[in-house]
Amino acid sequence: MTIPPAPIISTDVNAAAECLRAGGLVAFATETVYGLGADAANAAAVSALYRLKQRPSAHPVIVHLADFNAAGEWARDIPPAAKQLAQHFMPGPLTLLLPRQAHLQHLAGGDLIALRLPAHPLAQQLLRAFGGGVVAPSANRFGAVSPTCARHVADEFADLSDLLILDGGDCSVGIESTIVGFTGEDVFIVRPGNISAAQIRAIGITLTTAPTDISAPGTLARHYAPRTPLLLMPPQAIEAYLHAHPQTICGVLSPHQPTGAANMAVWQQAANNATQYAHELYRHLRALDNTAINQMIIATPPATEEWAAIHDRLKRATSVG
Repeated sequence: MTIPPAPIISTDVNAAAECLRAGGLVAFATETVYGLGADAANAAAVSALYRLKQRPSAHPVIVHLADFNAAGEWARDIPPAAKQLAQHFMPGPLTLLLPRQAHLQHLAGGDLIALRLPAHPLAQQLLRAFGGGVVAPSANRFGAVSPTCARHVADEFADLSDLLILDGGDCSVGIESTIVGFTGEDVFIVRPGNISAAQIRAIGITLTTAPTDISAPGTLARHYAPRTPLLLMPPQAIEAYLHAHPQTICGVLSPHQPTGAANMAVWQQAANNATQYAHELYRHLRALDNTAINQMIIATPPATEEWAAIHDRLKRATSVG
């Protein structure tokens, strides 16, 4: 029997670092989601990553570093607020959008570069062993649901026998990092994430509204989307929808228990708190996407600031453009 090709799932950090040095791609765990990594200084490796992900060439990626002391190699004119944020939240699920060093023309993003220091110990080990910056968008085809465990990555790239996946277990956060940008004295959240606006304000930083024309990773209208069409609706409207569409095979993500017609749907139980919900969100979406349904329904989460990142991801997952 012929064994089909498959990615290599490993915990060999040195082998992964050597692969990056050779211009190869390595998927690895971070605390947010699994990233698909390439040597950020190697234009050919970055191009190979874009081709594999089928990512638009103009859409920027995040450069991952082991230490903020290296930020000056990638960014210039780092504002005091960025240094303050780094001191409080890095390593962690925070990305800073900064003016780019002029020699990094092979990285998309115009005059800006996105920098992050992941907190996951395996990511830290890899970055230190490699000794440079690693671009690492989520380890999936462009626009799809992000992976939060090694098996998700292996399923996404099942035909790639030369892809090394560093298995760091389940991602503790489960959604992508908060991205913060700067213009003059203004500081703003470009993409909400695990680090909230309230946490940023708590360290004495005043936030303003983000510009609408800024280019940053993961901010296109449609992103983080399952294959199955997805609807958002109030929890109390779900059963009425199921009654009105008896021929539709539905999958539901809701914090409420199914009753009545809802028993006919594939049901995933959502958490009632934002932190746990985020941790489980992509796993739930992938689980529903892999069942025999033709409509996905998600109960609209609470409209409070702590749920801002969840609303952002679900809005992009339901967008048609």
